[in-house]
Amino acid sequence: MIKKRDLHECHSLYNLMMDPVVFPYVRYKCQSYEEYLFMTKQLIVEEEQGTCISRTILNEMGHPIGTIDLYNIDNQTGFLATWIGAPYFGKGYNQRAKESFFAELFLEHHIETIYLKVRKQNIRSKKAVEKLQYVKLGNDIKQQVYKSINNTQHSYDLYYVERSGFLESSEDMQHVIAT
Repeated sequence: MIKKRDLHECHSLYNLMMDPVVFPYVRYKCQSYEEYLFMTKQLIVEEEQGTCISRTILNEMGHPIGTIDLYNIDNQTGFLATWIGAPYFGKGYNQRAKESFFAELFLEHHIETIYLKVRKQNIRSKKAVEKLQYVKLGNDIKQQVYKSINNTQHSYDLYYVERSGFLESSEDMQHVIAT
């Protein structure tokens, strides 16, 4: 479902990212394949330095269909960036990728809080995030972070996932599956 980034998948990912339905919502916008390749190399280096964690989202056949990243990691918190190619919209990849990535972040990397900033006009992303029972709206509760992400030309809603809430939700999901 997710794997560490490597340069072999860049061509496929670049083509998916350039779709006009996807491109406006991608964090690391690149104007050429060479720029995308360079940016991916940088992400790999940043992960080695501990400032980001980046994964490729795969479909059932093992083909790259998008990326999921935790960036601006500081004091066991970070911001999430996710995109999936348009042919894979609405097929459950986003939710499965997030759950797998969150489990890795909370259990292996000891992250405590993951922030998700979603443009207020990005209805598709807002609906996807709000489907996840462990995600909370943070506009009022995390006011300092909310203000810091809204000092740009875009207007964002702030969501967050805390380690304890995710793990509790995962236990509840396991209990339902087992019964």
